[in-house]
Amino acid sequence: MSDGRAGQDLAERLLGEVTDRHRARFREDLPAWFERHRRPMPWREATLNGRRDPYRIWLSEVMLQQTRVDQARPYFERFLAAFPTVEALAAAPLDQVLKLWEGLGYYSRARNLHRAAQAIVDRYGAQIPETEDAIRALPGVGPYTAAAVLSLAYDVPLAVLDGNVIRVLARVFAVEADVRQGPTRAALQSLADALLDPEHPGRFNEALMELGATVCTPRRPACPRCPLRPVCAAAAQGRQEGFPIAAKRRPVPHHDVVVAVIEDDAGRLLVQKRPVEAMLGGLWEFPGGKALPGELLPDALRREVREELGVEIEVGAALARIEHAYTHFTITLHAFAAHLLSGEPVHHAGQPVQWVSAEGLADLAFPRANRRLIDLLQERRKAPTLF
Repeated sequence: MSDGRAGQDLAERLLGEVTDRHRARFREDLPAWFERHRRPMPWREATLNGRRDPYRIWLSEVMLQQTRVDQARPYFERFLAAFPTVEALAAAPLDQVLKLWEGLGYYSRARNLHRAAQAIVDRYGAQIPETEDAIRALPGVGPYTAAAVLSLAYDVPLAVLDGNVIRVLARVFAVEADVRQGPTRAALQSLADALLDPEHPGRFNEALMELGATVCTPRRPACPRCPLRPVCAAAAQGRQEGFPIAAKRRPVPHHDVVVAVIEDDAGRLLVQKRPVEAMLGGLWEFPGGKALPGELLPDALRREVREELGVEIEVGAALARIEHAYTHFTITLHAFAAHLLSGEPVHHAGQPVQWVSAEGLADLAFPRANRRLIDLLQERRKAPTLF
C-alpha cells in the first residue's frame, strides 16, 4: 500500500471515530478548562483596538517554534521593547535583530522575521495580513504559523498542528502510526480540522496547545486533571506514554570544529561574519571550520584560516574545548590561540572581517558556542596575552 493511500485510510478511520461526545469535550470542556488554567503570558494579554495584537501574536509564535515558553519570554519582552511595532522591526538593521535574538537559536527565524516585517510594511501598510494566501507568502511563514496567527488574531477558522496538538490527538484517538511521517501528519491535520470550533477557532487552538504543554506532557501526563480524559483512548487502555508513536531517530553526526583566537598587538581579536544565506547566517564567529577525518587539529586550523582568509598563522596553546548540539548534528569546538605570520585577512567570499576589542565583542551577535568561548576568554583576560 502506498504512503498516500495509507494516510488517506488513516484519515478516514480517524474522522469516522469523531463523535458528538468528542466535539463537546474539545469545543466546550477544553476551552472552559483553558479559561480557568491558562498561563499569563505577555503576548496573550495585550490588545489593539479591542482585540489581540496580531504583531505580538506573530512574534510570539515565531519565537516559540523549537523554544520553550520560559526561554522565549525574556527574549519576547526585550524584542518588543526594541521593536514595539512591525514598522520598527522592518526599519532595524539585521545586525541589531540578530543581536537581540542571540542565544535563542534557529537564527533563520530571526532573518525571516525581519524580511517578513519589511514585506508587511511594503505590501500591506504595516498590517499583518488577514488571509491565508497572503500570510503564507511571507518569508518563514508555514502552515502552523499561518493557522496560529490568523486564528488567534482574527478568528479565521484554521486548526493548528504543532507538537503539543499532535501528542494530544495521538493519545485521544490512540493513533497507531508514526507521527513523524507525512501521511500521518496529514491525517492528524484532517482530524484537527474536524474537531475545530469554527465559531471560536483561536480559543480552541490556544486551549489545545496549552493542554499539551501543561497537562498532556510527553512524560508523566497529568491525566486526572485532563478535560479530555473521558474520551481519551490511550488513557482507557492505560497506554498514555505509549503515544505518540515515532520511529527512532538516526544517530546524529559529530564534527570537530577548530577556531583561531588571533590577537593583534592592541589586544584586538579577529572575527568574521557568516554569509546571510548560510546556517547561522549574519552572525559573527572566530575564523576556522571543520577538521577533516584524521586531520590533526592544528593542521586543520591552519588550512581553514588559509582557505578562508588567505593568511598564514602560527597555532599556539589550546584555549578551550566546548561541546555543543544542533538539531541535526553535534560539534566539539576546539579553540586555539594564534597569531598572524603573513598576509592581510580578507575573506575569500567577501564576507566582512574585522578586529574587535574584547569589550566590543559584546556588541556583536555570535552563535552560542562562540559566545561561550568569548565568556571563557573574558575570564582569561588577566593574562597579558592569549598566545
